[in-house]
Amino acid sequence: TVLLVDDEIHIINVLSLKLGNANFEVITAGNGEEALKRIGESMPDLVITDFSMPVMTGLELVRRLRADRSTEQIPVIMLTGRGQTVEEEDGNTPRIDVLMSKPFSPRAIVQQVQPERPRMSK
Repeated sequence: TVLLVDDEIHIINVLSLKLGNANFEVITAGNGEEALKRIGESMPDLVITDFSMPVMTGLELVRRLRADRSTEQIPVIMLTGRGQTVEEEDGNTPRIDVLMSKPFSPRAIVQQVQPERPRMSK
């Protein structure tokens, strides 16, 4: 299960379609606060979040995930607009597993999400 968090509906729609076509269950949220509610309802295997959103940023969402024992190990892919930096002034940046710049290729995101496929032995 993948939780997509973005305030831009077209990004949610494109990624939901691509991930759904790759046989992932997708749940969505429009900001970090809504994402926390979704996580409480259905624990995702992965979170893909935008950095810049109203109400609660992606960075604050990741900070909250890392502070909770039940969610601290969920992998996070963060999408950032060109030129945005994720580092914080206090140096207390939470662990982000993959950072991808916008614009991005939906195919590249699906490749990041795909688990390693076992290789066939001869």
